Amino acid sequence: ETRVSVDRKRKMKKKEREEIESWIKGDETGAQMLKRVWRVRPFILPPPLHRVPLRVGNVLELVGPSPSAKTQILIQTAITCILPKHWNGIHYGGFDHLVLFIDLDSRFDINRFAQLLLHRIMEPYGEASGDYDKSLFDLCMTRFLYVRCSDSFQFLQTLKTLNWRLDKEKEVHGASVHLLMIDSIGAFHWMDRASMLLPLKENSRKKLFLQSVSEAVVQDIKKLLQVHPMLVIATKSVIFWNKQSTASVEVKG
Repeated sequence: ETRVSVDRKRKMKKKEREEIESWIKGDETGAQMLKRVWRVRPFILPPPLHRVPLRVGNVLELVGPSPSAKTQILIQTAITCILPKHWNGIHYGGFDHLVLFIDLDSRFDINRFAQLLLHRIMEPYGEASGDYDKSLFDLCMTRFLYVRCSDSFQFLQTLKTLNWRLDKEKEVHGASVHLLMIDSIGAFHWMDRASMLLPLKENSRKKLFLQSVSEAVVQDIKKLLQVHPMLVIATKSVIFWNKQSTASVEVKG
């Protein structure tokens, strides 16, 4: 063995030993510990989601017919996320984080969202008084990020640019997006199926079939979660013969 190879082996062993010692030592600051615990602990969400042990990286699908209050569940959950845990000595029990809401069926009512947020803020004061903290309301509204897409291609484009946007929003607000909400993830299914029947000269994107669209959405969400750990909640409308059916949940990941 040459002297060079011996020295190289010694350096490699020294590096391995240092890495092992560093791993065993396991030093971390209090802030690092809290950040790690926050990422792995379950979310405590409002009913009916409080029964599901959700964590960052999970993808939750709310399935049900149109009148089963799926969007209402998203709104109440989003409000819990954007509210602070405490504000001026009042306990709100929020997450103090951002929410990104992707609206695919264009039915989201921002006025209704604002009214429900006001209701939550005014609860400790008593709604009869009419008093509320406007600065808290304004802060919460800036934490609610809204995107509307009119077709599958806009939706895919939005997903592919989210990595950049989430980084920018974190810089601006000093907090990360904790929840990604997709309202009516199957909204463009029939639109996409109809486009497949058009002549090729009228539809240059005909080769992007329904299966490839769905696969692209799944892959983009997976890649996004690898860089930005968060909880994804998506709604999906289905038709039930039984009109009394309510929304059901399915957790993936």
